[in-house]
Amino acid sequence: MAVVNTVNAVSPPRVPSGPDTRTWYERVLGWTVAAGPPVRLVTGIRFDVLELPADAGAGLLRRPGPATGPVALAGRAMRFLVAPGAAEELDGLLDWLEWGGVELELTALGAGGGITAPVPPGRGPGGNPQGAAVWLRPPEPGCEASLPALPGPGRGRGPDLVRLVAAAATECHRARLWRRTGQPLAFS
Repeated sequence: MAVVNTVNAVSPPRVPSGPDTRTWYERVLGWTVAAGPPVRLVTGIRFDVLELPADAGAGLLRRPGPATGPVALAGRAMRFLVAPGAAEELDGLLDWLEWGGVELELTALGAGGGITAPVPPGRGPGGNPQGAAVWLRPPEPGCEASLPALPGPGRGRGPDLVRLVAAAATECHRARLWRRTGQPLAFS
């Protein structure tokens, strides 16, 4: 029976550096990355972002629907990737859904914006610094085709942006009330 030196057989995992992270986003996903550290993902080209408080985002993720795309957590904010152009629709959707004028802490980042890039999945150190961006639902190559979008010609049958915004608005309102009263809300 052969003896294998398991101590030296596998090298320890490498902690990704900025260039490794940048390369993964540019080459594997084909996403636009802004120049300079920290690595920033440009919004409005391959995706937009709906951003809401982490407690509201957690409530949204616990719901049986609507479907979401990749989701990142950055400090106290949760970021849901949506189809490009969705950021421009947010105010109109909130008005149409009768949430206009209600303070929700629900914002969108679109053309000309950007977010700090979470460490690519499987490449992070054992623990992330507090507040560092991490993927809760990581992206995969080609995920842009199934990001929540408004229904329309040529948009396929991906997740519905209207349902996502309606659920996000409800969870933002619920989380805000909970923070004010200290009591969980039992309505659905």
